[in-house]
Amino acid sequence: MNVYDLDHLGIIAGIVDQLELESRTNACLGEHPQQVVSPGQGIKAMILNGLGFVSAPLYLYEGFFLGKATSHLLGEGIEPRHLNDDYLGRLLDKIWSYGPSKLFSLIAMDAYGIFGLDTGRYHLDSSSFSVHGAYEEMEEDIGSIAIAYGHSKDHRPDLKQFITEMVCSHDGSVPLSFQVASGNQSDQAVFGDRLHTFAQQWDVDGILVADAALYSAENLEKLGSLRWITRVPLTLSEAQVLVTDLAPEDFVDSEHPGYRFSSVCSTYGDVKQLWVVVENQGRIDSDHRQVDKQVEKARKQAQKQWHTQQNTDFSCTDDALMQAKAIAARWRYHTLEELNVVKTLHYQHPGRPKKDVPPTDVTYRATAILVEDEAAIERAKRKAGRFIVATNIVDDLEVNPDTILCDYKGQQAAEGGFKLLKDPLFFTSSVFLKTPERIAALATVMALALMVYTLGQRHLRKALAQNNETVLDQKKRPTPTPTLRWIFQSFQAIHLVCINGQRQVSNLTTERLKILSFFDPMCQKYYLTG
Repeated sequence: MNVYDLDHLGIIAGIVDQLELESRTNACLGEHPQQVVSPGQGIKAMILNGLGFVSAPLYLYEGFFLGKATSHLLGEGIEPRHLNDDYLGRLLDKIWSYGPSKLFSLIAMDAYGIFGLDTGRYHLDSSSFSVHGAYEEMEEDIGSIAIAYGHSKDHRPDLKQFITEMVCSHDGSVPLSFQVASGNQSDQAVFGDRLHTFAQQWDVDGILVADAALYSAENLEKLGSLRWITRVPLTLSEAQVLVTDLAPEDFVDSEHPGYRFSSVCSTYGDVKQLWVVVENQGRIDSDHRQVDKQVEKARKQAQKQWHTQQNTDFSCTDDALMQAKAIAARWRYHTLEELNVVKTLHYQHPGRPKKDVPPTDVTYRATAILVEDEAAIERAKRKAGRFIVATNIVDDLEVNPDTILCDYKGQQAAEGGFKLLKDPLFFTSSVFLKTPERIAALATVMALALMVYTLGQRHLRKALAQNNETVLDQKKRPTPTPTLRWIFQSFQAIHLVCINGQRQVSNLTTERLKILSFFDPMCQKYYLTG
């Protein structure tokens, strides 16, 4: 009798099979007749490792599969020893040679057709991934990436990094496009080109949604007639004035609880567009507290500067006044009142001077009272909880401020994907490879694992909704929208048992069988129920 761990890996393997990832990968990367493990099976193994929620570097892949139902999940004759670091390194080289983004796009297009994704909305975002190691500066080859210092979204400026860009569907947050870029790349410099290229590849008819990095006059020009929704950076003077000047009565309630909005027209970048100024009621109090902290910090700095200024001598009244006003002009939340100049006579000898003795020197010092600039503080607090979402869709009656806000809030789709990729239990800890090319290839496999995860979660939730069913969550309460991660956790301690060539699966409880019934038969077959 032999017992092998199966756990939730059968669900993952079934989704990979449903996606037809193996056949697509083998067709792209090619197979060798002497290979025990095909490229498609190798990528499937890496996805199983990545979604196994066991942090395992590349050289531990073989160890990851020890004790698991390897041949059952990957193919007859495949053993853990076949999944060594040499094989996986060569596989990463093949992915790089073919083109990581190209391979990803082809698999994503298969997912679109097989799973019937709704692509009415697309979300673009990027994130940085820090790496450990020297990665000496070298001249980039054409098409290669540079592991370099840059703006770290991981808040690790001490580490070099690479950038990943991802376009996700609004329907299920499924990644449809994935790109690895150099660590010093600027989002604003490339986002316009990225969306334009994606729109051409996918023949986009939907709406492109992105964060403020997209919003620049140059990028808006590149997007041309494509329909887009994006956040407007408040660093623009026009945006600053708008969020500050709008009065509370200029806003109306949104269909979304806790939000209000006010709409204005704009022609920024010579593009006719609608700006929706959104006020998030839940953010107002916290933003007000943040302003109060800023005012207090500014007060201490201003007091220190003004104390120094008051003890500085000047040779004339005008100099003292000019310097005092110059310092006050730099203060954001404070100003000076009762500004005056005090004249001081200096004599050669100490004590009271005689009436007929002229002073040896005359100096002037500014005096004033440091006070808070109530108008400036009011303007800062008026901006509390406010941000601007812009769109060039101005003539579609179905697209109104409420739908624009809803579409922008869906931007969390891409952000949630990066959060999963950076989970310590995901295999981002494997990013220790020696070459940028292998790092780019591995990152692409990570994104494929995310695709499998989001497709599985989407499929389960849709099946539950269609059947008006629920499953139990972590607190044993029924839910129609479980996370796939919880489903994975609830499938622990399931084993494949082989007795005299006969196979059976142990520990399939009633709840687990119910959950499996909502997955595709390709998932069920690994548990011998389909």
